[in-house]
Amino acid sequence: MRRLRDTIITTATWVLVLLFFFPIAWMIVTSFKSEADAAAIPPRFDAAFTLEQYAAVFDRGMTPYLVNSLMASLGSTALVLVLAVPAAYALSIRPIRRVRDVLFFFISTRFLPVAASILPVFFILKSLGALDNITALGLLYAVMNLPIAVWMMRSFFSEVPLEIVEAGQIDGAGLRTELLRIVLPIVLPGVAAVALICFIFSWNEYFLATILTTFEARTTPPFLASFVDGRGQFLAVLSAASTLAVLPVITAGWIAQKQLVRGLAMGAVK
Repeated sequence: MRRLRDTIITTATWVLVLLFFFPIAWMIVTSFKSEADAAAIPPRFDAAFTLEQYAAVFDRGMTPYLVNSLMASLGSTALVLVLAVPAAYALSIRPIRRVRDVLFFFISTRFLPVAASILPVFFILKSLGALDNITALGLLYAVMNLPIAVWMMRSFFSEVPLEIVEAGQIDGAGLRTELLRIVLPIVLPGVAAVALICFIFSWNEYFLATILTTFEARTTPPFLASFVDGRGQFLAVLSAASTLAVLPVITAGWIAQKQLVRGLAMGAVK
């Protein structure tokens, strides 16, 4: 019975994995079809292989949008880590007074929908001359991701045994040494998990990039939406552009998968 149960669980897991992966696989397959084959009903599985859709994507100028997304995502992720790591350290290993109030304040900044604050943000950036600016967009991404990063990093720091910290203090380690050379290497998988999640959130952000940018700082998600217009949906070329858009995230996740799994598991059990 135990072997049967394990077999059923394994089979169900693979079925779920395939169901989740199927849309991505279908998108990749469609990107190598012509528009006629991509729109065929029922779907054609013997369609000719072609790279013309990828050529059309680059002819349409996708490269600057990918660069803008990369700059905004990497910049905001780096800023979030610089701010979240010491903040979470102060809220866990070196706790401050009324720590629960501070944590609630951080997470309460996520209660308000982005659409409800877009007008003040728009006029503030307009008065500063920062509309269609990749730096301003990256700062907004950092503000959005910082509360989540602080909460996640605090759970990771809480897993560090206080005895290790106290041993470093006895040996004369200052606050900087204690954080950078003793505690941070232990929670490095958690840092990788936070960085990847913040990168994904920034990379996929659509609303702010659409409202606050026009051309110079426009990122990939609004560019993908431009393939759907009054003439219809161009499925093949949209699939090609979407495949290129997800490659950086998939690559980052593949490289950091071991650190990501360890990091997500660190704060699961206290």
